[in-house]
Parts: sequence; C-alpha cells; structure tokens
Amino acid sequence: MSDIHQLSLAQLRNKLDQKKLSSTEITQHFLERIERHDSEINSFITVSPELALQQAKQADELIARNEASALTGIPIAHKDIFCTDGLRTTCGSKMLDNFVPPYESTVTQRLAEAGMITLGKLNMDEFAMGSSNETSYYGPVRNPWDLNRTPGGSSGGSAASVAARLAPVATGTDTGGSIRQPAAHCGLTGIKPTYGTVSRWGMIAFASSLDQAGVISHSAEDAALVLQAMMARDPKDSTSITHPNTQLTQQLTRDVKGLTIGVPESFFDTSLNADIALAIRAAITELEQQGAIIKPISLDLNQHAIACYYVIAPSEASANLSRFDGLRYGYRCANPTDLSDLYTRSRTEAFGDEVKRRILVGTYALSSGYYDAYYKKAQQVRRLIRDDFYRAFQDVDLIMCPTTPSTAFNLGEKTDDPQLMYLEDMYTLAINLAGLPALSMPCGFSQNLPIGAQLIGPTFSEARLLNVAHQYQQATEHHKHTPSKYSEA
Repeated sequence: MSDIHQLSLAQLRNKLDQKKLSSTEITQHFLERIERHDSEINSFITVSPELALQQAKQADELIARNEASALTGIPIAHKDIFCTDGLRTTCGSKMLDNFVPPYESTVTQRLAEAGMITLGKLNMDEFAMGSSNETSYYGPVRNPWDLNRTPGGSSGGSAASVAARLAPVATGTDTGGSIRQPAAHCGLTGIKPTYGTVSRWGMIAFASSLDQAGVISHSAEDAALVLQAMMARDPKDSTSITHPNTQLTQQLTRDVKGLTIGVPESFFDTSLNADIALAIRAAITELEQQGAIIKPISLDLNQHAIACYYVIAPSEASANLSRFDGLRYGYRCANPTDLSDLYTRSRTEAFGDEVKRRILVGTYALSSGYYDAYYKKAQQVRRLIRDDFYRAFQDVDLIMCPTTPSTAFNLGEKTDDPQLMYLEDMYTLAINLAGLPALSMPCGFSQNLPIGAQLIGPTFSEARLLNVAHQYQQATEHHKHTPSKYSEA
C-alpha cells in the first residue's frame, strides 16, 4: 500500500486488526519516507530503524495472538527531550550531543508498553528554548508547507515530521506554547494537558513549573488515542496527579449543543493577522451552528503574560541547567586549567546564544538584590493571571481564540530580535502560567500557510477540548490537508 502515510491512527488500527497490513510493513514505510524526505526538512536528530523494526516484529506477534491494544504496532516519533534507554538524547544541544541515557522516561515507557513503535528522536529548539526551531545545535527545522519558513518551536521537529507524513503522530512538550504554536504553523492538532497530567520524569527540564508533555497529530481523535495512554499518576514525579477522566476517546462523539464558548475580544486587535482573525471567527461560527453558545469575555491580564513568563521561565531554567557543568555527563571542554575553567569553558562552548541569554536573565532575577522585585513579583502576577482564567470559567465552559498572531514566518526573520520572537507566544503563555489544558486545531489557510485556532479549558477538561475539536473536524476538512510535496508515496 503506497498511501499508508495518509491513514489515521484508527485506520491503521483497522488495517492491522484485519491483517491487511503488518506493523513491520507500516514501520518500514515510514522509515523509507524519513530516508527519502527528511534531508530537506531536518525534523529528525536520530532515526532508530533497528529498534523500530524489532518493536514492529514484536507487535506483529502480539497481533497474531489477538493480544493487541489500541496502539499496538503503530509508529511514533519522540521529541528529543525525552530520555530513551540506550538511544541518544540530545535536547537539541551540543551539551548533550554524546548523551545516551541509561533509563527510560515515563512517557516513552508508557507508549512502548502500549505497543507503539519508536521511529526516532525529533529535532527541537535547544533545551526547548525557542519559538522557531532555529536554536537547535543540529540546524533549523523547515516547515513542510514552505521550506523557507519555520515550523514553529520548540517542538518544531515533532510538527514538521507529522505534517510531512514522516510519522503518523509525535510527542512534544509545551512550556509556553511549544506544542500548540508549531501545530498551528504546520496545520496539525496539538494538545497540552493540565499541568501534572503527564509525568515529567525523564523529560529534560527547562522550567519545571511550566513544562508539560503532550501530543501533535493530524486530528483530535488521533491525539486522544495517544494522550490517554500517556496519562497516569507517576510516583517518580512529585508533581504528577491522578486525573479524574482518562477515557478521552469515549467522549469524542458528544455534540456541542448548549456548550458555552467564551471569546476574548481583546485578542482580536491590530496585532493579529487579518486572515487569522477571519479564520478564527469562521471556526467560532461553525461551532455556533452546531449549537454552541458564544459569549464575549475579558482576559485583560493576558497582556502581562509575556513579562511574567520571561522572568519565571528563565529563572527556573538557570537552576535546572546548572547541572550541565562538564563534570558528570555531557560536553566537557578540552584541557581545562582548573575547576573554574572547566565550568566556564564547558558551558560557554556547549550552550547556544538563546540558552545563555535565558540563564543570565534567570540568574539575575533570582539574585539576592532582585529576587523580590522580579521573581517574587512575577509569581504574584502569575496567580492573578490564573485567577483571571478561573473567573472566566465561572461563566463559560471553554475559551476559543487564536493560537498565534501570524502564520509561519521566514527562517531568520526574527532571530536577531528576541523580543519580536517572544511575541509569537502572546496567546499561549498565560495557559502554562495557569496550568490549564489547551489545544490548537487547524481552521484554515492564508496564502497556503495553515492557521490554528486555540481552545482553552478549565483544569482536567482534556476530554471536552478533544470532543469539541473532533466535532469541528467532523464538519471541516482543514485537518486533512497535506503539503503537496509530501502527499504522494
């Protein structure tokens, strides 16, 4: 079958169960596509054909014995921030270029136990710090819709690989929009669950109170299948929680009649691309026609999210990245003269500019003379932003707004202006600060570039977010489009 890459996860499951395709055939098909196409996209850092084919063989044996679960035999690719036992994990950095973990992250372990096949590890902004996947030590990832444009970041490799049909689904992480923004730029569905829903154990930390793992896929149905396999309390992660509703696929078919969706009108100002505004309005109208109630709301404190985030996230990053010192693992400079020289040159030579910038900002904000003025004040504002969302959810069930202010921008366009780059996350950062779940889904195109609409929910509302996205996708075709260059075998 030459169109395997165009099948959804449910369709792949059906082919496997009916013995019309084997996991080995499916896996080989995607490995061949990676070899054929990824040299121009650069979405993979490491491809693992031997591991993948070994896992596929084991999956075929389970299927033959009728012991398969919903995900058995289906390939997946992982963002290179998840530690994988015996498989290089770089976090997109020279610092970890030679790091091979001796243990498995909970996320990749749970998906492997569900029977999924690991195709390889995906490119990303260095230590997840970036919005364009241009800070990677391994070079920028290119957007399959236009190879001169960014796919977004930091999970740019995840989004680009799925958009180009090199993998049917991928994991990602979201600290301030790093699943939703690349999903929007690549015409995909990306979900960031409630903070604590998915274990962070074995996921290399950027900002511990903000990081959360999730899924990038073609549809809400595909995302639900994978996310529900990832959700579980993990005793190895003190911030992990027991989710009250992990049966995500069972609730996809509910209608949206009577559901109240809030629309923050302040988000539709002059900073938003006009085509994106029209596409979001059209998506809102579609849900209204399905019976949803649309209600204007106010989220005035969102204007402080960028300033708040870029104090808290760098502060936590400066603490988390202090472990990379050239002593225990990772990069070590050549011929250090003393311990101080070892620390200084190892970190100077192995960290990229954006990582250094955030470490310096965070260290400054945490210093004794400025802690109260910056870090403490940012945490106080964070609480106000969270309370702003909580007030809104007293009147509405979900919130709908843009995911990004613009479509995918040109590579190199914003690399010289960090503040301009930071504005790309103006609609996503506040959700991480509040610890809420959110989803981006494709809702149109502007000059052949995808547009994403964002759905935000209260704590533990993943099932409702995926349900609304699924109902929208049942009535539209945006999520079914593939970049023409990568649609054929």
